[in-house]
Amino acid sequence: MSKIKLITSAVISAGTLMASQAALAYEAGDTFVRFGAAQTDTGSGNGNVVEASLNVQSARGFTFGAGYLFTDNVGLELNSSEKFEHDLNTTPGGDVGSVDRMPVNLLVNYYPMGGMDSKVQPYVGAGLNYTRFSGEPAGLSIDESYGVVGQAGVDLAVTHNFMLNGFINYADISADINSAGDTIGKVDIDPVTIGGGVTYRF
Repeated sequence: MSKIKLITSAVISAGTLMASQAALAYEAGDTFVRFGAAQTDTGSGNGNVVEASLNVQSARGFTFGAGYLFTDNVGLELNSSEKFEHDLNTTPGGDVGSVDRMPVNLLVNYYPMGGMDSKVQPYVGAGLNYTRFSGEPAGLSIDESYGVVGQAGVDLAVTHNFMLNGFINYADISADINSAGDTIGKVDIDPVTIGGGVTYRF
């Protein structure tokens, strides 16, 4: 009798463990929100204004997003951030002020471990980026930008609903710089953004 009880207990424990692990997997119908912070690196050689080279300095800020899985492996994500405030300088010329940049990304994500019993859920995604500039130096305006964006990230499950998140993304941003109705230059940046935060799944 004691052996039967022992075997029964072992089976129940194994089943509970498997169910617990399965609950951590991404599944079709899951909805999630993400919050975090990120550093965006704009590199160098970010376009030109009149005859001068333009440099857009790196910045950091808070990020947020939401997503939905249509299948265990494929989902849609919409993410954005607070406005990144980038200092601007020219060569020659020096400091010329700053500009605010707000990106909005719509991506299709692929989760290779979706549906599998794993606390680690990596993903890759690709889609479209919309960028709006504001707060330009006096007398200047920068057009909106539309381009491609790609990302890679990972969620580490702590509980069924709560996960730690890390990501990196790359966007293609190009927009005209205008003054008094005339185009006088171009912003041409390909920011690489690295961030981390939390994911909450419903």
